[in-house]
Amino acid sequence: MNQNNKTYRSGFVTILGRPNVGKSTLLNKFVGQKIAIMSDKAQTTRNKIQAVYTEDSAQIIFIDTPGVHKPKHALGNFMVNTAIDATKGVDLILVVVNANEKMGPGDLRVIDYAKNSSLPLILVINKIDLVEPDALFSIIEGYNAQCKFDEIYPISAKKGMNVENLLQGIINYLPEGPQYYPADQITDHPEYFVASEFIREKILFFTREEIPHSVAVQVSRMRPNEFDEIEIEATIIIERKSQKGIIIGKNGALIKKIKKLARKDIENLLGQKVSLNLWVKVQKDWRDRQGQLNDLGYRPEDY
Repeated sequence: MNQNNKTYRSGFVTILGRPNVGKSTLLNKFVGQKIAIMSDKAQTTRNKIQAVYTEDSAQIIFIDTPGVHKPKHALGNFMVNTAIDATKGVDLILVVVNANEKMGPGDLRVIDYAKNSSLPLILVINKIDLVEPDALFSIIEGYNAQCKFDEIYPISAKKGMNVENLLQGIINYLPEGPQYYPADQITDHPEYFVASEFIREKILFFTREEIPHSVAVQVSRMRPNEFDEIEIEATIIIERKSQKGIIIGKNGALIKKIKKLARKDIENLLGQKVSLNLWVKVQKDWRDRQGQLNDLGYRPEDY
């Protein structure tokens, strides 16, 4: 549990915030590797993403959550319930807000969920690189008026500003405990889940309008082949036939781009060459069909 008689600390920390405040970017910065997808589209994260940060004297298990928002369908309900449930059974909550946007109803909703937990709360004011330093004081005052946070850290997750100080601040709130995961493990999610998320991220990058919200990716096979590659077969699921043509693109151009970029990220994760095969399938209104949500891993019992 300890080295050289030093106390070893470990615990679980939930990252809570509304969509697009940079939670996934912060998570990736913590562990030093990409495991959570990033996009400028709202509601990118759909499941709890668990990441592991380990150093000589501590281990932090971070739980990244879907952005808290007003749900419009069964998938949205799943996402919000997942975020709320992630405030249970943890040691600390990080409330992440965007310094570059005024505090709004979404932020207040997040703060209310956090306050109900009776846990230590750290306010993380992200994207400070986008505002003038003189503006920080009034931003901090505004949030302090809503909640008495135990600590406040202005940071830039993208540029790494003040992230190390935040990590040490988090460790100070953790109890003495064991090392739950091996030091070289950075996520508890199976590789096929992360692979499916990387594919979905590329779709979000290349598409607009309703498509990003109505796309899911299901990896059906992931195994070594005779060429010393990991062979992955995945299905891109959309809601309407018209979306299928957009995803594929003229002469298959877009799906080739999606495949190329996703394969690169998956190879970086696995440290091995990957053969990636993608198909596109229409499942009408899958976001409101619980049976299809279950098949895709969005199960109510998961929260």
